Formats: sequence, C-alpha cells, structure tokens
Amino acid sequence: MANHKSAEKRIRQTETRRISNRYVSRTTRNAVSKFRELTSKEEAQAKYPEVCSMLDKLAKKNVIHQKKADNLKSKLAAHVAKLD
Repeated sequence: MANHKSAEKRIRQTETRRISNRYVSRTTRNAVSKFRELTSKEEAQAKYPEVCSMLDKLAKKNVIHQKKADNLKSKLAAHVAKLD
C-alpha cells in the first residue's frame, strides 16, 4: 500500500493511463488486421492514412516504439502496393 499522497496519486494516474492505452492499442491492432484483410486497392489507399495516423499517435504517446510504428506502416504500404 502507498505511504505517501504522491504515491497514491501516481497509482491512480497509472491505472487511468493503462486502461486508456489498452483501449487505444486494441483499437489500432483491430484496424491493422482489418486493413490487412482488404482486397480492393482503392479502399486500401483510402484507409491507409487513417491507420498510419493511429499508429503515429500510439508512438507519440509511447504506447509502442516509434520504430515499431514505422515497420508496421512500411508493411501496410507494401500490402497496398501488392494489391491489384
């Protein structure tokens, strides 16, 4: 148990951030997996900036590493290029 007011506050902040990060992270992972299932090039090109934006926001908030976001965006771009 926390012995200081600041430690109690830190526990509250950490819990709030953890829940928020879990939600945003899961939402982004679902968007990436749905993006990978797309077969239409036009639809994928329209959806690509939206998914990239989600990844960038996760990296900016340090939920995922910047290089992981870059690698995912690169793989998604290759997926778009491969579509007919």
